[in-house]
Amino acid sequence: MSALIAALALHLALPVQAGHKSKHAEQPMAGLRETARPAGGISIDQAIQIAERQYGARVVRADVAEVNGRRVYVLRMLSEKGVVRTVKIDAETGEAR
Repeated sequence: MSALIAALALHLALPVQAGHKSKHAEQPMAGLRETARPAGGISIDQAIQIAERQYGARVVRADVAEVNGRRVYVLRMLSEKGVVRTVKIDAETGEAR
């Protein structure tokens, strides 16, 4: 079981191929850490802190996407029990979706 969790964590930590498109209404953006914080918004580091505190899990992957015209941080999280979840944090408000 722990080998499966380790393999999953490794898979989740691997970078996405450039230009990868989700089947959802999200459009990945390049330069995640280099992207300036939106005016009045939060940074990716702040979004990660919010999500890790709120969900008690570790962020293993982070992307920036446009969802319904709003910029969001899409965070893949892994709990100590091996549960994987995807959390979206609004880049302007810091609200988890």
